[in-house]
Amino acid sequence: MKTKLILLSAGIITSSISFAQTLQDAITKSDNERYQAAAIDFRSLIAKEANKGENYFYYGENFFKNGDLDSANIYYQKGAELNATYPLNYVGLGKVLWYKGNSADAKTNFFKAATLGANKNTEVMRKTAEAYINAENKSLDEAITLLNAAIKIEPKNADNYLLMGDALLEKNPTEGGPAIKQYDKFSELNPKSPKGILRAGKLYQRGRNYQLALDLYKKAQELDPTYAPAYREKAELYHLAGQKANAVESYKKYLELNNSDEARERYAAFVFNNKQYAEAISEIENLQKNGNTSLYLERYLGYSYAELPGKQDTSAYRKGLNAINKFFEKSSKVANFKYVGTDYKYKGVLLSKLGKDSLGIIEMEKAAQIDPKLAGDITNEVAKAYMKSKKYNKAIETYEKKMAGDPKNLTGQDYFEMGRAYYFGPKDFVKSDTCFSKVTQSIPTFATAYFWRGKANVQQDPKNEKWLAKPHYEKALELVKPEERVGSKANVIEACEYLGYYYLTVKDNAKAKEFFTIIKDLDPNNKKQIDFFKSPQGK
Repeated sequence: MKTKLILLSAGIITSSISFAQTLQDAITKSDNERYQAAAIDFRSLIAKEANKGENYFYYGENFFKNGDLDSANIYYQKGAELNATYPLNYVGLGKVLWYKGNSADAKTNFFKAATLGANKNTEVMRKTAEAYINAENKSLDEAITLLNAAIKIEPKNADNYLLMGDALLEKNPTEGGPAIKQYDKFSELNPKSPKGILRAGKLYQRGRNYQLALDLYKKAQELDPTYAPAYREKAELYHLAGQKANAVESYKKYLELNNSDEARERYAAFVFNNKQYAEAISEIENLQKNGNTSLYLERYLGYSYAELPGKQDTSAYRKGLNAINKFFEKSSKVANFKYVGTDYKYKGVLLSKLGKDSLGIIEMEKAAQIDPKLAGDITNEVAKAYMKSKKYNKAIETYEKKMAGDPKNLTGQDYFEMGRAYYFGPKDFVKSDTCFSKVTQSIPTFATAYFWRGKANVQQDPKNEKWLAKPHYEKALELVKPEERVGSKANVIEACEYLGYYYLTVKDNAKAKEFFTIIKDLDPNNKKQIDFFKSPQGK
């Protein structure tokens, strides 16, 4: 929830005057998520009609829709002061209170609005119902009662049915039929508006009927090519379908229609969720260079640096940690700011990547407490941090906790890391080999796991009495193509030394020569292959 404060003064208003058409034009821009453009129009309207209550209410709504409740409240309050008989500003004040959890005072304002509206102002009913539907502390039965009353008074007002569809869907999320009927009724009464079509598309997307949802988004675009939310929803749908290029293309079309700072903030979050971390960083840093100080930008900048693929220069991780620290610093000054588990997760990841593993683990454990759904992911990050700091016994404890009696809780990667932990930590080579065998069972073509099975079996048979490592090293070398040997050089040399020595032991010099030749090609200075080729067996 944003908490930016906008100072209301004649200077601010008059300096932003433009040639707004009508109040409806400004409302349409707001509905189209063109919040900055709408704000210019609202300021122009207020400058011309300073005592008109609806100008303040809908300007407040522009902030409210954009998640800025404090600024919205300022304009609702100003509107109520300048025009005490206009009811909707009291609805606005009530909405802010309702969203902040103060239901008693919220209802006092709703009642006042209803009284001023003589109980026949359907817009008061709709706006109050909207708060009951969309807030976290929903009151759906009250919303439906209000909307039924509004329909009785004004049966031809399409907005009644749009909100009724929302209320019915929230009341019974698994049953979309009643909501669809309401959205269809909206479109029947207001055939030029894409809102009902978009709502239906979102419903079908929610039910995973992606093709029908996509068709409806396209239909909404055809009906009104300037309706930006349709492009945003289509982008989100393509993202869910894994079509990154189409997702970004749709979002860029959204930005063509709504190229505001707020829209670009949403785009930065979108490309992060689309796993395009470098692009997210570029977008965020450009916004910051242009003066955008949003704490949410700091959040996603920290997230993005943490997620950069491959091994990064530590400067990247320092930038990420600096961003996430700024996010926590700014958000700490916001009353009742709601943190999410990933805030602590990414702070922990960044600390760990900068070598501060103990501090990183503390942050990641906070993340799992806040959001238990992250527990599995967090467990992996914590275990990685323990492995990195060579606290192998702690890593093993972490993986065993994740397993919690069910081996299916561990992935092949988990078993691989746990195998390495047993190998380096307690040096339990039997358990180490068992872990690596789990990996080869789940990923039979993963050569590295066979190399590690070889290592674990070498340790179980230090005098080569049983040659336990032989089948594992042979399988690993079988999986590594000749042109790939350089990429696994150390493992290949280790396996070839072992197998070369085995064939020398069984007097198969020709076979031994094959393995020492591989070593010679990879490392001409390797002492063991040099000694072999100097020996009678190697000549």
